[in-house]
Amino acid sequence: MRINDQIRTKEVRLVGPAGEQVGIVSIDKALQLAADVDLDLVEVAPTARPPVCKLMDYGKYKYESAQKARASRRNQQQTVIKEMKLRPKIDKHDYETKKGHIVRFLTAGDKVKITIMFRGREQSRPELGRRLLDKLAEEISDLAVIESAAKQDGRNMIMVVAPIRPKGEINKAGGGRKGRDRDEAAPAEDDAPAEDDAPAQAEAPAEKPDETPAS
Repeated sequence: MRINDQIRTKEVRLVGPAGEQVGIVSIDKALQLAADVDLDLVEVAPTARPPVCKLMDYGKYKYESAQKARASRRNQQQTVIKEMKLRPKIDKHDYETKKGHIVRFLTAGDKVKITIMFRGREQSRPELGRRLLDKLAEEISDLAVIESAAKQDGRNMIMVVAPIRPKGEINKAGGGRKGRDRDEAAPAEDDAPAEDDAPAQAEAPAEKPDETPAS
């Protein structure tokens, strides 16, 4: 931003310190008005015709802007891209293990780059990799969306998935399929038998003492 004597235009559209519209005035008058109220003349819209300038405390403005920028950076959640590599003929155990890692990354709010590595004759059968990626995308569809569809990149096939929910939200909700399984396993309160509906147990008849005839 240009301020005070750095502003070279002949006239400006002036805005007062409270946001009020002063109108189009010469640069000399604008500088004089700024000096009268002990404020700076700051060019806030240099591309306008004429440029828009505002009367303000420029030092205070810079300080507040820096504070807001720092707060914004603190609040930003850095997006991390994890990578998981698979082979097109991966066995079931390894597949489930690596899928578990992918689910964990997504639950933490990170994107995942999934790479299928082809070797030797496998390169002539790209459908194996595509089929594997399609299967994986279907199985994690409750946690992720496909951000970059599967595509061949040299000897590899790559797909990028991103979490559906913001970082940390899935953890609060119970964490993907496991959380849902727990909810489904827990009996609903409405289904629990009420005490009044429980069948009453018949009382056992009281035993009568033996009536032995007197001798």
